[in-house]
Amino acid sequence: MRAAVSAALVALTVGAAACGGGAPGNGAPGAGGGMMGVPVEAVTLEPRAVERTAEFVGIIRSRRSTVIQPQAEGYLLRILVASGTRVSTGTPLFEIDAPVERAALAALESTLAARQADAEFARQQAERARALLEVGATSQQEYEQAITAQRTAEAQLRAAEEQVRQQQAQLAYFRVVAPSPGIVGDIPVRVGDRVTRSTTLTTIEDNSTLELYVNVPVTQAADLRPGLPVRILDGRGEVLASETINFVSAAVDDGTQTVLVKAPVRPDGFRTEQSVRAVIVFGEEEAITAPVVSATRINGRYFVFVAQPGEGGMTVARQKQIEVGRTVGSDYVVTGGLEPGEQLIVGGIQKLADGVPVMIMPAGTAQAAAGLAGAAAGDAAAGGR
Repeated sequence: MRAAVSAALVALTVGAAACGGGAPGNGAPGAGGGMMGVPVEAVTLEPRAVERTAEFVGIIRSRRSTVIQPQAEGYLLRILVASGTRVSTGTPLFEIDAPVERAALAALESTLAARQADAEFARQQAERARALLEVGATSQQEYEQAITAQRTAEAQLRAAEEQVRQQQAQLAYFRVVAPSPGIVGDIPVRVGDRVTRSTTLTTIEDNSTLELYVNVPVTQAADLRPGLPVRILDGRGEVLASETINFVSAAVDDGTQTVLVKAPVRPDGFRTEQSVRAVIVFGEEEAITAPVVSATRINGRYFVFVAQPGEGGMTVARQKQIEVGRTVGSDYVVTGGLEPGEQLIVGGIQKLADGVPVMIMPAGTAQAAAGLAGAAAGDAAAGGR
């Protein structure tokens, strides 16, 4: 490539000398009127399809996240797990002191034993009365009274059994167990703390099923629909995951004026309640783009150079102000100032000014050409001395 650039420079130098014999300068006329352009690279602008996207802050949440709160009040007696422990359904987590409930259960169990004895005695009395009735040793009335006493005792026994079951269920509330499998989160309580039904004991997170939550401003809600792609980015803008929206809320949050959208997320590398960069792709549109390196920002405005025909058949650089929108990869989406077909200068713009003659070089050669031109100018100056 260096040889090709050198050959091009030699040809340009010979041509300039033939025209006027002057030494070529950096875009300046020679002694005899010859002129050599600044080596630059340029691209012809054409509309291309670009994605219409918007970036938001998303939250990764588990679809199986459980907040553990007690169903009874009292002093915390024991903590049976530690933060970070993986538990299964039914694993004991906490135990709350319940002296009153235990005493009530003991009293009911004693009453149950008495009712069982009464029911057994009434059954025996009824059998005895039936046997006596069969031999005519007792009356029908006495037999019926014995049967009634038996039924009453059995009813009282069933009532006592139900009371015991109710008290056992009530006592079970003082032993908190895991309602679902997962990993135990932070445990903010300590043994001896008094807890109520509103006290948060811990959480259980199951990261096997995660979901992305994104709140989109209502001004963009008209473009939302299930099936739109959404990308999760890291801090450097690299794509961590590409998912698809499967839920768009029909209601607007009156506090934030946003619409909630959700997308399922594979659990690889993500954690519950993690904040991420989420880019929703609304569709594609035709637009002109300009490389970021071709634009210069001055006082908040963006300027580029385009190659246009000049006087004497030369190609010159013209500075133009442009309007830019979002960034797509390494390009700006140009919203105003450039038209299809224009030649945008993308390389060698460091030494350009409005109206400077330029020489369009193949991609990747403009910098080398500029270096060789400088070296040639230096050699010529040394030879003249």
